[in-house]
Amino acid sequence: MRILFDILLFLHIVGAAMIVGYWIATLRQPTIHPRQRDGAFVQLLTGIAMMGLLPLMPDSDPNYFKLGIKFAIGLAVAVLAVIGSRKVKRGEDISTGLAHGVGGLALINIAIATIWH
Repeated sequence: MRILFDILLFLHIVGAAMIVGYWIATLRQPTIHPRQRDGAFVQLLTGIAMMGLLPLMPDSDPNYFKLGIKFAIGLAVAVLAVIGSRKVKRGEDISTGLAHGVGGLALINIAIATIWH
């Protein structure tokens, strides 16, 4: 189980890098890249899978309140990324708030994951 959990954690981090990396790369002209949407879905799927594995892990004491908050923020990131990627596909302008909402909320989720014990 530990190896599977570690692989999911690796993919979870890759998803976060996809979201935040593109956000930082486009700070001067904020937009949403389709890979940010993909990263958000990677984060959601791997996060749900890891939550499912936690009860099976020896010596795990999951904080489900923290995980619930992370899930809610992750869901918000995914929804905003889908909205933004659809706007990009239609050739519409992306508001600065929408672009920064995707990247900023993902960054907050990373902070919660690493700082809140």
